[in-house]
Amino acid sequence: MIAFRDVQKYYGDYHALRGISAEIRAGEFFSLLGPSGCGKTTLLRTIAGFEDISSGAVLIDGKDMANVPANKRPTNMVFQSYAIFPHLTVAQNVGFGLRRDPRSKAEKDKLVEESLEMVGLTGYGARAAHALSGGQRQRVALARALILKPKVLLLDEPLSALDRKIREQMQVELIKLQREVGITFVLVTHDQEEALVMSDRIAVMFEGEIAQLADPETLYRRPNSRRVADFIGVMNFLPAKVTGESGDTITAEVAGLGTLDVATSQVSMAPAGDNAAVGFRPETLTILYEGQQATDREAPGTIDEVVYYGDMTYYDVRLDGMEKPVRISMRNVFGRPVLDVGTRTRVSWSPGALVLFR
Repeated sequence: MIAFRDVQKYYGDYHALRGISAEIRAGEFFSLLGPSGCGKTTLLRTIAGFEDISSGAVLIDGKDMANVPANKRPTNMVFQSYAIFPHLTVAQNVGFGLRRDPRSKAEKDKLVEESLEMVGLTGYGARAAHALSGGQRQRVALARALILKPKVLLLDEPLSALDRKIREQMQVELIKLQREVGITFVLVTHDQEEALVMSDRIAVMFEGEIAQLADPETLYRRPNSRRVADFIGVMNFLPAKVTGESGDTITAEVAGLGTLDVATSQVSMAPAGDNAAVGFRPETLTILYEGQQATDREAPGTIDEVVYYGDMTYYDVRLDGMEKPVRISMRNVFGRPVLDVGTRTRVSWSPGALVLFR
């Protein structure tokens, strides 16, 4: 549905987009994820036609968008601020884009009602827009964008102004809505969890470039660089030294864990002899309680900190011989005690949980 061909964007001497080449499939929920200033919003605005590109090409549904103004593109956008007109009713806001449509008033009214029903606001048409909650305003903005039946819906951090509970609810509703309408959604967000929850695929961006484009599980389990790994969720890193390579296996000395064999499928560019680092997620290591035996590898350590979250407890465990602790998460199931700071313990892991970075 959307193709970027070596897209470059300059603002004077500032290089905002640096050779972006990627494709967004028809009907997928696609996210542009990255820190502030990485170029994700600029890239979104090149799709909408709000930003010209310096060179390259942006294609939508096979058509080059060069010289095609924003109002002629098969896209619509939901802005971070929602841009709701406070002096209009909900129905007038939703139907705003139809004001020059040649259809009759009855047909337009029907489209407005269908759009409100789609976003769960049936019966809200006569309500004043300024009397809506944040979540309701977001739904109005969605209905206004979808009533024009665009091929692509662009979402510029639309949930950032909502409180946590409503934001999580709207994430699920947006996923369902996208599946129902079947059009391509492109979301800009700096929230890693939001991108992982909502997306079919994610492009992680740094400094105007796409560092990795993959599905959420691949990004989380097999990031292609330490920078991506560090940005997506929480990952522990331990210093390592590659000592050998044989077939599909690389051997490394890992601080705190000892000598390990790692499959080459779990390695991010780590040639033999180079300094490296091993990364792992908090949930992939397990604390062994008294009487438990490791199913695979284990290493001793001491609990430095305990953070209780109700369903989960996060432990900072300082492995023997290490100055800095690693973060390990354990689900709080019935009968499993929460350990105290200072407790000596053992941690266990499977080699498949590790990623080796150079």
